[in-house]
Amino acid sequence: MGSTPQAVRVDPYRAFNFLIKLVDSSSTGSPPQQSQASGGFSECSGLDMSLDIEEYKEGGNNGLILRFPTRVKWSNLRLKRGVATSDELWLWHFGFVRGQVVRRDGVVTLQDEQQNPVKSWSFTRGLPVKWTGPSLNAAQNQIAIEELEIAHEGLKLL
Repeated sequence: MGSTPQAVRVDPYRAFNFLIKLVDSSSTGSPPQQSQASGGFSECSGLDMSLDIEEYKEGGNNGLILRFPTRVKWSNLRLKRGVATSDELWLWHFGFVRGQVVRRDGVVTLQDEQQNPVKSWSFTRGLPVKWTGPSLNAAQNQIAIEELEIAHEGLKLL
């Protein structure tokens, strides 16, 4: 009897091992892959997009509604991290309040257990639309967390 090859099991990657890089948007259009990491974030959400549809109700065909794709919408990215000495996220958001508009491109990279990149998503022309400071409570001993919400103009899988 011949031996059959064994199937190789590939486990899913863990969601806690990721990097986020932010750089000023430029007119070159190239993804910001060579930038430095913008810091440790404890959470990143909003890596999603949806396709709007237009429904068409054809006359005389009451048992069917035709659906056609229209626009793609991307959710805002939400980044959370522990409050530290860096004021980078606050200053970026507050710059828009003062009229100093600086859009940023970014890359979110998922890593394997050995810190090797597995998947990367890039976003373009990000705007810091909401900054949230920590919830302070003397009765708890949780880490102070700040959150930044970024609206952007597109998400791509690199």
